[in-house]
Amino acid sequence: MDDHFKNHAMKKLDKKFYEAELKRLYIELVKLQNTIRKQGLRVVIIFEGRDAAGKGGTIKRITEALNPRFCKVVALGVPTEREKTQWYFQRYVYHLPAAGELVLFDRSWYNRAGVERVMGYCSDEQYWEFLRSCPNFERMLIRSGIILIKYWFSVSEEEQENRFQDRINDPTKRWKFSDMDVISRTKWVEYSKAKDEMFGYTDTKQSPWFVVESDDKRRARLNCISHLLTMIPYDDEVPEKPVLGDRPQATGYVRTPIGEQTFVPDRYAE
Repeated sequence: MDDHFKNHAMKKLDKKFYEAELKRLYIELVKLQNTIRKQGLRVVIIFEGRDAAGKGGTIKRITEALNPRFCKVVALGVPTEREKTQWYFQRYVYHLPAAGELVLFDRSWYNRAGVERVMGYCSDEQYWEFLRSCPNFERMLIRSGIILIKYWFSVSEEEQENRFQDRINDPTKRWKFSDMDVISRTKWVEYSKAKDEMFGYTDTKQSPWFVVESDDKRRARLNCISHLLTMIPYDDEVPEKPVLGDRPQATGYVRTPIGEQTFVPDRYAE
């Protein structure tokens, strides 16, 4: 099993409790974002882990209650031929936050230590240069004032297989299962070795990895969000409630007849 998994046999979290707690945490996330905006903080959160470990679902819950103008999710695809000739970190630097912004990386520069290493998409020289450079790169980000938080989502082999099968059997989820996943599924041990080696170089005191046990998606989401809320001190206040006055009465204007508009058919009328 992955990452010395401890809680794989725990009972799944009750849905009613999960939804109530998630709603409470949403309010705290709004307070956090309000503080980030007011104080001009720059926050980067990295989400890494095996395929189907639950990164995307957690990111979706974190962003659901936040203002998308100041909270951005970055999920980069395969680098272009031009990007392949750039400094490795260059295309990620472009997406770093400005003051008051929060950026969540759904996979990040750690692709080089994971999928690129295991699948042979980078040379040994590029790989070792990354492991040497990455801690210095992250120290540079932190010295510049960026708050950097790194999460590794850990899933057991059995649960990953269950999620793969669920994706295959659900037409709305098949897009999540790529040709790469078919190959990666056969390389469990190789990914374990790559993860352990990556942690050996990049799990530093200044920029540690926080491991989220994710066999239970609900529990993983709540644990991750509640931990995130402890990482950045924030004011216990939500944005001020706007005051709405009375609507002014419409005078002197005749609306276009409603019959001249084209409506979407109401296929679900009773």
